[in-house]
Amino acid sequence: MATRGSPVIAVFTKNRTNPAYTAARLGAERVAARMGARIAHYVPEKPDDVAEQKTLVERAIAARPDAAVFVPVHATAMRASVRKINAARIPTVNYLNRLTQGQFVTYVGSDDYQLARDVAAYLFRHIGGNGDIVILEGVPAAVTSQERMRGFHDAVRDFPGIRVAAARAADYQQETARRVTTELLGALPRVDGMLCANDVMALGAIAALQSAHRRVPVTGVNALPEAITAIKNGELLATADFDAMKIACIATGAAIRHLRGERIPAQIILPVRIVDATTYRPWDRPLEKRECPRWEDVVIAPR
Repeated sequence: MATRGSPVIAVFTKNRTNPAYTAARLGAERVAARMGARIAHYVPEKPDDVAEQKTLVERAIAARPDAAVFVPVHATAMRASVRKINAARIPTVNYLNRLTQGQFVTYVGSDDYQLARDVAAYLFRHIGGNGDIVILEGVPAAVTSQERMRGFHDAVRDFPGIRVAAARAADYQQETARRVTTELLGALPRVDGMLCANDVMALGAIAALQSAHRRVPVTGVNALPEAITAIKNGELLATADFDAMKIACIATGAAIRHLRGERIPAQIILPVRIVDATTYRPWDRPLEKRECPRWEDVVIAPR
């Protein structure tokens, strides 16, 4: 791949509605600016739309970027598109949602299974190990949602007194979560806790609970600024630090370092941290003021 001055990195995100992907785009831009590269964003206008992401892949290939940072909108439906990127010899970093097929420089993400299991256990201990819970799932076809659901359900098995009263998909969207939660509250006389597979859904669930004048402990995932505010206000019990901005920072850095000829580990996994009312302060700042992690603090150089 011929580099034209500053290398161009094609960065794919799933939508414009989830603040986590706004954060990912911001992180990619920051690292590129610091490392002398340029970013070309490819974002479906319709959230998580497979057909549109396939079109965006074709558009990116035609533009001949020097590298790509890619998150699929679907766990399996984008495999053919990934093969096209590989055939075009565009080095690609897979991030946020792990793909099981395709050739990648590296995978950068967090342990979705473990963070879900940890935040679920946190909720279950908070309610004394007994009660009826509701689970709000993300996009069912998303790898993150599948792994988080697996973690939630394995945590339930660790607590015999916990019962899943309902599990519904809310597609990682706030308004969908609000509507689904409103429906569930009308059908379920007892809800002792809610596990939400991301912060955006947790905020939608909280809004529905407030409208119904019910108070239930809720957990999320992402540690978004809005979730930190909700923790400070006593509305959200806890969240897990699946920080899309940090992950995109490292993924973009990996792509640029690969172009420079540096060796990159086959995978880079950021640590799991639970954020609650006692630990939220490091995350208590807007995305614009959050910092990208240093490469050397996250990545162990391959030998």
